[in-house]
Amino acid sequence: MAAIDQVIHTRLCSDVLLVNQVGAHIIKSGGKRLRPALVVLSANAFGYQGKQHYDLATVVELIHTATLLHDDVVDESKLRRGHATASALFGNAASVLVGDFLYSRAFQIIVEVGEMRVMQILADATNTIAEGEVLQLLNCHDPGVDTDNYMRVIHCKTAKLFEASMRIGAILGKASTTDEDAAARYGMHLGTAFQLMDDVLDYAADELQTGKHLGDDLAEGKPTLPLIYAIQHGSAEQAAIVRSAIEQGDMGNFAEVLQIIHATGALEFTRQQALCEAELACSAIKFMADSKNKQCLLDLARFAAIRQY
Repeated sequence: MAAIDQVIHTRLCSDVLLVNQVGAHIIKSGGKRLRPALVVLSANAFGYQGKQHYDLATVVELIHTATLLHDDVVDESKLRRGHATASALFGNAASVLVGDFLYSRAFQIIVEVGEMRVMQILADATNTIAEGEVLQLLNCHDPGVDTDNYMRVIHCKTAKLFEASMRIGAILGKASTTDEDAAARYGMHLGTAFQLMDDVLDYAADELQTGKHLGDDLAEGKPTLPLIYAIQHGSAEQAAIVRSAIEQGDMGNFAEVLQIIHATGALEFTRQQALCEAELACSAIKFMADSKNKQCLLDLARFAAIRQY
């Protein structure tokens, strides 16, 4: 991970001062580096020998960081990981434009690596992520969103880059098509578990640990799985309260909505769904030979489904 961080800092360098400032701010503001870690762990698990996995891990992190810059503008977020967002510090225009810089820098690195399949996978993943963001935008303030619709958003917006990260590592390691697909399934299920726990933490986390305010998703009118479940399993009166909160993005009734979420068991249901996804992720890589890298992947799947931050 130290090697990846070094590549990230080197690749972020620009002759334009503001690009350096905004890029450095968001890279240094924390983050778990899960996606780049997946590239390295996957490549190592398949026996890769070389250093291109560091470059491609950097590509994945730059793409992810670009999406965060754009997300914070769309969501009008003031905090991320306990720090002021780039848009809050530097303005929306700078955040959008530097996000574009990170995307283009990522693809410059891919060209240097020279693996056409890797370029195709990341180009497709980036496009799918953008579609997921638009789907989420369309779902905002719509209490009629069902579970299938919401899971589609998760798979596009979050899980797709996890999936791509694992597939890239498998390609570097010259894995068979069957093993590559299995590694990608691991990534998809891991990313889904990770996002579902994000949904839980928006209503049950320690704000000091997550660096986010409770109820941020509700304030943005996002119908996440706990809210969808509460609407489907609460009384008519409870469902009406949650529906209204989603439609209005209303934090005025947040305490009441939170009580309904707990009373209907929505958080426990979402946690169980995350655990199921984690188990599916672990099952997908049973074929891998035992190694420290495989064990890290198994541990990571379990962490994703029980994390508190």
